Amino acid sequence: MGRCPDCGEWNTLVEESRHPGPALSSRVSSPVPIDTVEMSHVRRMATGIQEFDRVLGGGLVPGSVILIGGDPGIGKSTLVLQVLHRLASQDHKVLYVSGEESVQQIKLRSKRLGTGSGGLWVVSETDLESIRAMTDEMMPDVLAVDSIQTIFTHELTSAPGSVSQIREATMHLMFLAKRTGIPIFLVGHVTKDGAIAGPRLLEHMVDTVLYFEGGENNLFRILRAVKNRFGSTNEIGIFEMKDNGLCQVVNPSSVFLSERPCLVPGSVVTASIEGSRPILLEIQGLVSRSSFGTPRRTVLGVDYNRVSLLVAIMEKKLGLQLMNEDIFVNVAGGVRVVEPAVDLAIVSVVASSFFDRPVKGRTIVLGEIGLTGEVRGISRVEQRVYEAAKMGFERCLLPGDNLKHVNRPDSIALIGVQTVSEVVDCLF
Repeated sequence: MGRCPDCGEWNTLVEESRHPGPALSSRVSSPVPIDTVEMSHVRRMATGIQEFDRVLGGGLVPGSVILIGGDPGIGKSTLVLQVLHRLASQDHKVLYVSGEESVQQIKLRSKRLGTGSGGLWVVSETDLESIRAMTDEMMPDVLAVDSIQTIFTHELTSAPGSVSQIREATMHLMFLAKRTGIPIFLVGHVTKDGAIAGPRLLEHMVDTVLYFEGGENNLFRILRAVKNRFGSTNEIGIFEMKDNGLCQVVNPSSVFLSERPCLVPGSVVTASIEGSRPILLEIQGLVSRSSFGTPRRTVLGVDYNRVSLLVAIMEKKLGLQLMNEDIFVNVAGGVRVVEPAVDLAIVSVVASSFFDRPVKGRTIVLGEIGLTGEVRGISRVEQRVYEAAKMGFERCLLPGDNLKHVNRPDSIALIGVQTVSEVVDCLF
């Protein structure tokens, strides 16, 4: 049968022949009341890379399995090698298993990145049984497998990289981590459908799933947690790709605003909360007369449907004739924003480009907009205001309800607004 009756894909059926082998675990467990379980203090292992530790929730948890996914060539192996080097520099014994590179190639890349620590052990191996025996003999503090789709077990006859091999190899490594308490990094590529190479298939099996985002032409790489059993999934880590590897961006607000043009129509600054910290971002907008019957709506970095909704509100409440205009909205720096607190900034850039008038002075705009045109309150507004004041902004437009509960810095003026009409009057 060439076509799978379940998913409808062609040439995806794989014959599996399992050979009898040793059981994964022979220990018999018995249930106990949860209030009688004794807790021992779990000490996380800090890697020394602040952005990476933040995404993990404070460091590595003993016995955890961490899956790092992303497009080929985005920098997953580079990040793992730099993390292992930092751990090895703290007198931890670290084992790096590569199924894609030889030991000499790893050394060449390590020399370029400056990650040649004596505590970092490397080996080129794809046999799962050999990796397990090597780990039991060496007992490293941290293990990394790059990448999971190259590992195979002799218990299955299917080819390495197949669904059954990836699932079986991950299951064995997961039991190894729980039995020994060794944190294990797994690296996996993401294909177009995100299934065959591993990460989408293994998300439910591992403890933490980290995705590396950012295209080849994008200067920044964003590490985002989509699953984390031991921490928040709202944190992101921002890195900059350089010749000597990935460098963490400790103050992303200054980086994202470094090339912002001054007093130009269609540019507004807003503050987005990513995890536990505010980040100042530049929202750009362009409104131009459409030469086609149906105007274009191109959106990058924010939700397309959200922008369409806000444009409809502007037509209804402000009387702007946008139905025959092409509208383009972009978040500078390649960042993706999902929270509604940037609604006011999107309306501001569209109005600024439509009127061809820049926003007054060093102004930052915060707020969510409802369907009736009202400006609704947002969360953690005080953190956003203090970040704006630190970056030198002098005015802040924010919802009137939030104005009552904010202790503002002396260097920034707060202006409360209730409707989108008030926003336009204050900005232009």
